[in-house]
Amino acid sequence: MKLFFQDYQLSFQDGGLEVMQSEKLLYFCRHPLFVTIKTHSAVSAFYDGPYTEVSPDKDGVTASGILSVPSGASFAFTDHYRPSDTGFTMSRQVRVLTAGDELGFSTKFSLTMAESDSPRDYQCFAPGAWYKQNEFGPDSLIGKDLDCEYFWQLETRFALPLFAMYRPESGQTAALSRLAADITLRNLDIARSENNVDPDFTIGSIGMSKPSRRTLNYMYYGFAVRTEGETEPAGLSIDYVYPGADGQLPRKSAKAYAGLDFPEKAMDFRRMNHPVSCGFEQSYAVAIHFGRYDTFQSMLRNTWRLTYDRLRDRLFEVDNNVHYHNCMNIFMKYTRRYGDSWGLPFACQLPDMDISSVSFQFGFVGQQPGIGNLLLRYGDRENVPEAYEKGENILNFWVRAASAASSDSGMPPMCYNPNIKGFEPYPHYTRMLADGMEAILDAYVYLHRKGEERPDWLAFCIRTADWLVNVQNEDGSYYRSYHDDGSVRMDSKSNTPSVIRFLVQLYLVTGREAYKEAALRAGEWSYQNAYLNLEYRGGTCDNSDIQDKEAGIYGLFGFLALYDLTQEERWLEAAKGAADYTETWTYAWTFPVRTPWTRHPFNRYSISGQSIITIGGGADVYMAACSYTYYRLYLITNDPHYLDFAEFIDKNTRQSNDVDGSIGYCMPGLGHESGNFTEQMLGSQYHWLPWCTFVEADPTEKLCDTFGVYEIADAQKLDDETLQKRNRIYDYYFTRS
Repeated sequence: MKLFFQDYQLSFQDGGLEVMQSEKLLYFCRHPLFVTIKTHSAVSAFYDGPYTEVSPDKDGVTASGILSVPSGASFAFTDHYRPSDTGFTMSRQVRVLTAGDELGFSTKFSLTMAESDSPRDYQCFAPGAWYKQNEFGPDSLIGKDLDCEYFWQLETRFALPLFAMYRPESGQTAALSRLAADITLRNLDIARSENNVDPDFTIGSIGMSKPSRRTLNYMYYGFAVRTEGETEPAGLSIDYVYPGADGQLPRKSAKAYAGLDFPEKAMDFRRMNHPVSCGFEQSYAVAIHFGRYDTFQSMLRNTWRLTYDRLRDRLFEVDNNVHYHNCMNIFMKYTRRYGDSWGLPFACQLPDMDISSVSFQFGFVGQQPGIGNLLLRYGDRENVPEAYEKGENILNFWVRAASAASSDSGMPPMCYNPNIKGFEPYPHYTRMLADGMEAILDAYVYLHRKGEERPDWLAFCIRTADWLVNVQNEDGSYYRSYHDDGSVRMDSKSNTPSVIRFLVQLYLVTGREAYKEAALRAGEWSYQNAYLNLEYRGGTCDNSDIQDKEAGIYGLFGFLALYDLTQEERWLEAAKGAADYTETWTYAWTFPVRTPWTRHPFNRYSISGQSIITIGGGADVYMAACSYTYYRLYLITNDPHYLDFAEFIDKNTRQSNDVDGSIGYCMPGLGHESGNFTEQMLGSQYHWLPWCTFVEADPTEKLCDTFGVYEIADAQKLDDETLQKRNRIYDYYFTRS
């Protein structure tokens, strides 16, 4: 009995499954009935068996069987297989027929790799959690230790519930994903530990495993307990486990329970179970995709899009014109003079904006010059003198104070504290420098178009750019951060893409070839390392140089700037690669989340649009900064997916905000910085930082400046000739007299 997807053949024989392509065996499962039992002594034991009945039905194949275990329980499996446009689907129902003294159970669907049973022969993809072999992740990240047996994670940790295994040698890829976004709210009264039972837990896990016959359990202090099992594992497999498990995970602290004396690494392995109660039923469904790809990047792009098209959440209803104006009102209210300085607080607690810290950061989470630029533009365009004056004051302050405090090299300081009337000893991050300098240059260009010159602003930009030219490494790279005296503080080169756009745009303003050359050299390093090697890391200044989305964002900004400047296809290729990578960090699907605060938008709205910050980290709304850029990329490529994603992040990122004042925050438009909701309970500091509002207002300002509208849907109403002309932004960026 066989089912077909393209030239892949799924066959049923001898109670098992085989996947063939051109007579070559790629994947198999000899015993599809698989159950893990939580025994009466609270450790896990696993058992498997073949289908006993396989029959065709109207649109596929139904396979079933009963699996009985020595402790007395028995389970009836009924699996329905269907071909689909993207591969196959498997829908499973499991019913407990009899029960013994078992405490719980879980089941698993898996496919064993026939080409190789070594995890090192595969590159994996789980959106926001696993890229290739997680070379640029922390040591505590799953996948870092490929000598483990289990590599399972709860699907709520993924931006989409997707896991793919790609074999570079052959290009063959197998991917599993949850079929529908139908997770329900788990029992939040149950705190997860090593081996829990929860009848309401509907989250699965996806990953791979290569278990030994000896079952593996970790006690609460990380000690491994192994028992001899009855089932001989088949080898390395891609798995969907239900309900889910997290493990094996290296302990984040090597010192945990250091007084214990055992030779193995202390690790975590947390399993969830359903109760072994007569009549209890499991029901879940997975999508199965097979394909052959020339590169990891092409596999990532395709598997993400296939899953995105099926699971993408509906668009959030928000009026971005109103939201933009709410954002500007926030900036106006909280921008003030502090002695000789101007700026916004570093942090305020929600819902009432209780100011908890005052300090001004040049870029990154502070975005002070960026907010100054927005206020100036808004105040001028809409005749709001208060906004214009406050924006101008912010920009003047930074040019004056940073110029005065700059080292002889020309590198500006990054973080001003009005309480000490000076700059804090904060590292000079290349990415943070780029944020602030772009904003000051942008404000200069805006006023120049109006016939108003600010030579001191331009001089400040030139002095900083000259420093960048002088410190650029021979290979075109920049170091991640520098000391006050210009010496290297962090020798990672991961932030190199962040300065490209600033250098390109200053070249357009000044005509100085040195800036263009520096941008192209930085672009070449970024092309070879960030794009081709997928080395997007360290974009968030406060992470330990691990893989993250903001490095992808700045890669996208830099590559697109080079394409806008040169029209060379290689830069467009790299921009698309960065865009394809970066969007995989965004929660495109949704599941229920509760918060401990009554007045929080997640109690009413969805979490979709939030994006994972760093690999294995929490989530925030920084992807909002990219809506304008993805829209521009759509106009260049005519790829409808980029249009859809641009609209998605232009709308759904607003769901963590009190967009219309109905939530009850002290001002409409406010939203929290970040949080972690993988356990369906939001963990957050529940505070606002200036960047939270900046990244939502800035792309709207850019959209308005370029296309004259506040909504992407309204831009789409313009004729194509007008859209294409306006999208060539460097054609009219700056006119030198």
